Amino acid sequence: MNLNKIYSELLSNIGFSANDIQQNWLDLEKAYSGKSRHYHNLTHIAAMIESFETYRDKLDKPNEILFSIFYHDYIYKSSKKDNELKSAEFALSILPENSSFDHQLVFDAICATQLHQHNANEDINWLIDFDLKILARDWEDYKIYFEQIRKEYSIYPDFLYKPGRAKALKHFLENEFIFQTEEFRGLYEEKARINIEKEILLLT
Repeated sequence: MNLNKIYSELLSNIGFSANDIQQNWLDLEKAYSGKSRHYHNLTHIAAMIESFETYRDKLDKPNEILFSIFYHDYIYKSSKKDNELKSAEFALSILPENSSFDHQLVFDAICATQLHQHNANEDINWLIDFDLKILARDWEDYKIYFEQIRKEYSIYPDFLYKPGRAKALKHFLENEFIFQTEEFRGLYEEKARINIEKEILLLT
């Protein structure tokens, strides 16, 4: 998957100049390639775009959702709780003000990836599910994922990290559904719950 090409075509459609597209790509690539980015990196973005391409026809505003995918983890510090808000604010800050692009949808979509709760806007529900699809991977892939998350939180010792991670995972299980679209529930809900329950056992 050529992320640069997908990104450049998207920004060109929005109305960015060639120079701005090139600079924004370099900034994005740098942001997602930081040393602490073990999971929240361009590989994660590519995986989400793969899902996006599969379900693009289901979306009312695919360009806004694709833009949100690129920027939803632009700012990511494991010690902060406002990463999504900061990422959303940054995403809006680079958008051309006079474009017909739905700025509010982008802001709401990126912020929604913090709590992953059902949204009145179905496009945002799809974005949330693209973000959480990793939870339903085969166990070996899921294991790699949670080991990468642990590395991102390496500043915290086990006695702090393990209860915090377990609490976050249990929150998923307490919800009626992990996934927000019927499509993803049918395909991935059961597998995600099994993976999460296995990880919780390892944490306790």
